[in-house]
Amino acid sequence: MFSLDDMGAFIWAFFITLPLTLLIHTAGHAFFARLFGSKTSLVIGRGAKLCRVKNLEIRRFYFIDSACHYDDLKRDRRWKHALIYAGGPIFNLLSIFVVNGLIYHGILPPHLFFYQFVYFSIYLVFFSILPIDYGRERPSDGKAIYDVLKFGKVYKEFD
Repeated sequence: MFSLDDMGAFIWAFFITLPLTLLIHTAGHAFFARLFGSKTSLVIGRGAKLCRVKNLEIRRFYFIDSACHYDDLKRDRRWKHALIYAGGPIFNLLSIFVVNGLIYHGILPPHLFFYQFVYFSIYLVFFSILPIDYGRERPSDGKAIYDVLKFGKVYKEFD
């Protein structure tokens, strides 16, 4: 049962762990966009801009959302865009395997932080690969992959 004693863990999860998984997810998109010769910018959160460090912008509500923006690719191919869209879930899956592997080998302790990290990462993977259109040219990663492979539709800004 959830009680006031759990508020510390909840606050830690909500304001530290979740944004970390969002950052990893968005970095996955940016990694593949840069791999294919594009310039990228990342936005963590919503609302007014708090600060900017190179190509990373952090907004007031940094725990809510994230987005990746990228320019034209050196050689524009549908499969490259699909891999960029898949980059977020791929990085979240890799982070799950890394954390679990480090715990398994005794390098990291089995701690609530890592449980929450893996939980949020699985959540992001699951809901990002569902082909859902959120409106206003903001598809899920799964929908963006489908659209680019089937119709050639490219989204330069996505979550």
